[in-house]
Amino acid sequence: MSVDMRSEVRRRYAQTAGMDVKGADCGCSSGCCTTASAGAGADPRGYTDQQLTAIPAESDMGLGCGNPTALGSIQPGETVVDLGSGGGIDCFLAAKKVGAAGKVIGVDMTPEMIDRARAAAQRGGYANVEFRLGEIESLPVADSSVDVIISNCVINLSTEKPRVFREAARVLKPGGRLMISDIMLRENLPERLRSNAALFAGCVAGAVLEDDYLAMMRDAGLREVAVQREQEAAHMLGPEEAVSLRSQAPDLSAEEVAQIGRALVSVQVTARK
Repeated sequence: MSVDMRSEVRRRYAQTAGMDVKGADCGCSSGCCTTASAGAGADPRGYTDQQLTAIPAESDMGLGCGNPTALGSIQPGETVVDLGSGGGIDCFLAAKKVGAAGKVIGVDMTPEMIDRARAAAQRGGYANVEFRLGEIESLPVADSSVDVIISNCVINLSTEKPRVFREAARVLKPGGRLMISDIMLRENLPERLRSNAALFAGCVAGAVLEDDYLAMMRDAGLREVAVQREQEAAHMLGPEEAVSLRSQAPDLSAEEVAQIGRALVSVQVTARK
């Protein structure tokens, strides 16, 4: 990841980590900052009310574009790693599945996010969860030590996606699984948009074509790569999100905002080592 892009992503998420209001103007206008709707099963990311009320409230920051823990069966006693764990929502959900005999490791490059997640884990008494400061391109995790990798709208923020998938393959045990929710593209965006640091941090400019994303996974040695669900992101780019986009990139035209909405797709994908 270039220094400028990495610094902008870290700055934005450090700012978000200090917010009390879920999803408040974090700039993830593509849906990485989707605010949950009220009512059972209404959360557009795929979380249920039962799941959200069973974990620390401060861990749900309105971030993400899916619910990766719902993509496969996480078993008791397994070790799970969350790439870009943020406030810890998916780690705490996974912790309930692996139980006391299992372990969940959240990895995030933003110290403020790590502090927030650790505090939530301590308050909630999650002895089987730990959060490590690190980058997903160079995981602070041992080789062949992980049963499941999850990630929620984070890999699109890396400019070194092939390296991320190679790292995932390195730390997974043979037969280990990946369960990923992410933002991808159906059509390429113009260079003017792809080089915009604010749009990059907002889960827009760093997204790549869906076919290219899946090919990177296969090239890293992952197999059984399969799209489980995809959803047009245009529904997540309503008037409020358009305003947020323009606040981050004031020179965006109405047509460019519409183009972003047409190009983005929220995809849930699984794979195996």
